[in-house]
Amino acid sequence: MDAQHKKEKNKYSIIVPTYNERLNIGLIVYLIFKHLKDVDFEIIVVDDGSPDGTQDIVKQLQQVYGEDRILLRPRPRKLGLGTAYIHGMKHASGNFVVIMDADLSHHPKYLPSFVKKQLETGADIVTGTRYVKGGGVHGWNLMRKLTSRGANVLAQTLLWPGVSDLTGSFRLYKKSVLEDIISFCVSKGYVFQMEMIVRASRKGYHIEEVPITFVDRIFGSSKLGGSEIVEYLKGLAYLLVTT
Repeated sequence: MDAQHKKEKNKYSIIVPTYNERLNIGLIVYLIFKHLKDVDFEIIVVDDGSPDGTQDIVKQLQQVYGEDRILLRPRPRKLGLGTAYIHGMKHASGNFVVIMDADLSHHPKYLPSFVKKQLETGADIVTGTRYVKGGGVHGWNLMRKLTSRGANVLAQTLLWPGVSDLTGSFRLYKKSVLEDIISFCVSKGYVFQMEMIVRASRKGYHIEEVPITFVDRIFGSSKLGGSEIVEYLKGLAYLLVTT
């Protein structure tokens, strides 16, 4: 079966967790539709009770694009990134799942590259990476770049996961693979992404990488703080012991 025929048969469920993304969600939805014109997909917005009216904007987008293409599946409050993906998967009708951020740091223009790479290689997971030729970061100060790079180097040294960007959260999974991996993950927050890819590597899943440029958010505030860095170090120690 050729790649084009496979693509026509596949459906991609794009899970976008949100919290106070009223200024970003409309643009990212527009860009997804712009760049995935010949792909069957749905967007599942998992909003954690945003007080800024994010859900109202999503409901307006449903009127434009259709409730079958944009699914709003809210939760009452902030309950963590990992459980947001689990919640989104319950409503996913695709055989592939894409996870991406709503703040435009993950540009939808890369989605065709993810789809193409998977079709060409048969990969179980395609992950975006900042740390290979063609990838990068835009909008970060030197300290944040050093922190991110240091976190990845430390994890690479201790865990040997076989991928270059452990903390990235722009990925495409076969749905069955994501369901399998996520059932073993216990981490919360930003450590969750690292645990997912490490466990996938340990289980022998086929992982491919696509270079991306990560762009710092333009609207809204970052959710990354000192407490997340502490949790990252705790999570690294946990994975070192358990994987």
